[in-house]
Amino acid sequence: MDENGKIWMDGKFVNWNDANIHILSHVIHYGSSVFEGIRAYDIDGNVGIFRLKEHVQRLFESMKIYRMNISYTPEEISDVIKETIAINNLKKCYIRPVVYRGYGTFGVDPQKLPVNIAIAVWSWGQYLGDNAVEKGVDVGVSSWRRLAPNTLPSLAKSGANYMNAQLAKLEASENNLDECIMLDIEGFIGEGSGENIFLIKDNIIYTPAISSSILKGITRDSVITIAKDLGYEVVQEKIPRELLYVADELFYSGTAAEITPIRTVDGIDVGNGKVGSITKSIQSEFFNIIRGKSEDKYQWLDILD
Repeated sequence: MDENGKIWMDGKFVNWNDANIHILSHVIHYGSSVFEGIRAYDIDGNVGIFRLKEHVQRLFESMKIYRMNISYTPEEISDVIKETIAINNLKKCYIRPVVYRGYGTFGVDPQKLPVNIAIAVWSWGQYLGDNAVEKGVDVGVSSWRRLAPNTLPSLAKSGANYMNAQLAKLEASENNLDECIMLDIEGFIGEGSGENIFLIKDNIIYTPAISSSILKGITRDSVITIAKDLGYEVVQEKIPRELLYVADELFYSGTAAEITPIRTVDGIDVGNGKVGSITKSIQSEFFNIIRGKSEDKYQWLDILD
């Protein structure tokens, strides 16, 4: 991260190292934050933000679920994101808007606390490691389950939810794996620690339904759109764990992970252990759009001059 950059906090830009909050802020003690992860790409020297409107909309939906209100509209936050990229002079970057409950009273009840917002941007490469997108990653099924229904809302992109994901990620790292696959409370396939998952069997593409306690991913939606346009059948349903071991292809999707193939699961090769043809075709279409090599026929990019 470039610590010489600027971060936008509650209406003003501050120096990177001055973007601080009080140690007794509610978010530190009770995990009371919602956030988004957005990517911007260099499109022929201009900045192209990937599905900005949808990401900002999901941020506001997460706030609504957690009864958090800010004095900005989605359009104003979108404009600030663009301004933050410009002031940091970046052509491609990762974008992190975060809304959190700040400093005031103490205790679980957050009603009297201020709701703060910050936006940071920085350069970030491949999330799951160098060459992960090209060669795939090795993963394992986690012993940690996804959140049970009616505990924490999985459709909200909340900081608290990622404590669950951290446990699974730590377990994967301890087992010398690149990432994990978490099952839902019923034992069906859920998602990775920070990615949605797709499984291909007999030329049909499967992905867990949102009832499997997954985040309704925006890149996930993009993959479904691309796959259908390429003529593939896409099925959203409960998926049993054992299909992981007999799948022809597997891949993750996510803002950070983009489209990353899965090479092995629990030491078992996925297909022939190489990136499959359907994964490659979806990857190619996705990357051609976000890198400006193909027509943006879905109007996914906000281009900044």
